[in-house]
Amino acid sequence: MEEDDEVKQRSKLEEKHSDERREEEPQMDCPSHHPPPPPDELFDIDTTVDPSYVISLIRKLLPTDSGSEECDESTELRHMNAKNAVQARSGDGFVDAASKGDPERMDTGGNRNESISMEKDKASSSVEEAWEEHGCVLWDLAASETHAELMVQNLILQVLHANLLVSTSDRIREICLGIIGNLACHESLLKHVESTSGLVNTLVGQLFLDDTQCLTEVCRQEKSYLILTTGLYGPGCNFWAECLQSDDILRRILWIAENTLNPHLIDKSVGLLLAILEDQSEVGKLLIPPLMTLGLTSLLINLLSFEMSKLIKERIQERSSVLEMILRAIEALSASDTHSKEICSSKQLFHLVCDLMKLQDKAEVAACCVTAGVLIANILSETVSFIPEVSQDFSFLEGLFSTLPFASDDLEARRAIWSVIARLLARVNESEIDTFCLRQYVLVLLRNSDIIEDDLLDIQLEDSKEESLNSFPPQGKSSSRAIAVSTFIFLCFC
Repeated sequence: MEEDDEVKQRSKLEEKHSDERREEEPQMDCPSHHPPPPPDELFDIDTTVDPSYVISLIRKLLPTDSGSEECDESTELRHMNAKNAVQARSGDGFVDAASKGDPERMDTGGNRNESISMEKDKASSSVEEAWEEHGCVLWDLAASETHAELMVQNLILQVLHANLLVSTSDRIREICLGIIGNLACHESLLKHVESTSGLVNTLVGQLFLDDTQCLTEVCRQEKSYLILTTGLYGPGCNFWAECLQSDDILRRILWIAENTLNPHLIDKSVGLLLAILEDQSEVGKLLIPPLMTLGLTSLLINLLSFEMSKLIKERIQERSSVLEMILRAIEALSASDTHSKEICSSKQLFHLVCDLMKLQDKAEVAACCVTAGVLIANILSETVSFIPEVSQDFSFLEGLFSTLPFASDDLEARRAIWSVIARLLARVNESEIDTFCLRQYVLVLLRNSDIIEDDLLDIQLEDSKEESLNSFPPQGKSSSRAIAVSTFIFLCFC
């Protein structure tokens, strides 16, 4: 009896000590399979968002365990095969005892299968909705560099890459690309995108998707740059260019720009082409020649023709940015030393930009008209034979003058427009013109005298500033204005 009492007392003492140890242990909210990090690995980051919350969101984006799903599907498939075998035997004269020949009861297996399928679809939909909710929160947080750095430290790029590889949901892909786009906009994190094994090639591969929103995110603009364009502008531009140099990929980029009806996607795909055309280093040398071979020139002209037809029929604000992007791409190509001749010799292009310059109401497309003025200057310097076609087009001349106020903060654009005006007015001195044409020139100059005076004064001030900074005066740049002014004087005394 004494031994039994000792055993009971010893067990009571052990239970008491066990309870005390449980009370001393800190209470953890996280699940057992996600233990908290040790104190020396806790993040010391100045952020308004709890780092553990960000980490938990990243964990929730991990692709689902496909192994268990495959096991469940395999088990269900075996059950279905067994039911099919029973139904097959019933067709051979063996009737299921439960059905007793009732055809409605014999269909219960099929109804059960449909019910299981519907339940699986609902479960899959709820999982995707939860994923979307968590992903959108991270998408917003990635706009902050502090949060973005925390996310990259916790392997979000690897998680997103895995989702891009296995997910069949367009919405999940779109969110993944959106988060990566925000991360890539932070210059300090771009190298992490480049160094994540296989990620850049996977991003390029997304160009072959058919979903508009996904394609828009691949070519999404952030601060005027694109996901792919950000890489082309960065220090690792050659690496990105090598990933894009395949003819199939370049042909796909051109195909998207030519065939999409979504103005945002046109804007962003042409923006990617613009990034390539503006590059003066290895990127341009590597990508522009194959693009020219694949028909870049005709593509840009066709896009401009389409947007001009839209502009004339209906003024849509969102399409003005598309028109400007196309004009900027054409202007960049026209300024190229090695590839300008093909585009500058296009009469269709010349007529399109001249029509744009003739628009009377330029307020909504002011930036487009300024870019068109620079483009016209490049075309006429390359193809002088176009000058007679517009030398007596007075609406075109008036359009040039009316564009000058919109280029007040762009000295180079104003100089380009003045060079076009000088080329047109130089024809007055070089050839004999009838009295009617002479009168029309004078009327255009008189109607725009205030614009001419203000712009000449502004440019004179700019030139004086340049002279104070440089030892050589900008003689070449002022020659076009000198020609124009001398022609004004000539016309006034005719």
